Amino acid sequence: MADEKNTVSDLADLKDLASEPKAAEVAPAPAGESSGESAGEEAVAPAAPPARTGPEAVLREKEVDAQGRAYATGRRKDAVARVWLKPGNGKIVVNGREQEVYFARPTLRLVINQPFAVTDREGQYDIVATVKGGGLSGQAGAVKHGISQALTKFEPELRPAVKAAGFLTRDSRVVERKKYGRAKARKSFQFSKR
Repeated sequence: MADEKNTVSDLADLKDLASEPKAAEVAPAPAGESSGESAGEEAVAPAAPPARTGPEAVLREKEVDAQGRAYATGRRKDAVARVWLKPGNGKIVVNGREQEVYFARPTLRLVINQPFAVTDREGQYDIVATVKGGGLSGQAGAVKHGISQALTKFEPELRPAVKAAGFLTRDSRVVERKKYGRAKARKSFQFSKR
C-alpha cells in the first residue's frame, strides 16, 4: 500500500516538473531586459509555421476543348449527365430537346438554372447536355451538377461562389437497398397475430 502512494506521488511530482520547463520555454524574455544572459546567448523562440489567412488563392486554369466548350459530368441519384457549356444566349438543350420540353415542371427548370442565378450569368451561356438513368428529378440534379462543374472550368474565378452555394459537391444520397424479410428497405409485411 505504501508503494502505491509513493508511485502516485512520484507521478504527481513528475507531472509538475514536466509542466514547469514548458511554461518557461514558451514565454520569451522582453527585448529590453536580459536575465543574466550574454548578448550571444539570447533565447530564440521556435519558428512558427506561416499563418494562413484564408483558403489558398490558387486560381485554376480555364479548361476548354477545341470548339471553345467546357465539358463536365454531373451525377445525382442514378442519373449521369454529360454537359457542354459555351458562350451564347441561354439556350439549354437536354437529350436533343429544349429545356421546356424535356423538363416540363417549372421546379426542375428552376433547379437547372440555379448555378447561373448564383453567379449572375443568366442568358450568357448555351448548354448541350445528354443525361441518362434515374428519373426526372435526379436528371435535373445531375444537369445542375454538370453545369456548375463546367461553369467553374470555363470561368475559374466563379468557383468560390458556386462552391459556397454547395453546387460542386456531389449529392451522395441514394435509395437505400431492399432488405430480405421486408417489403422495402424498412417497410415490413403486414403482421397477423392469428
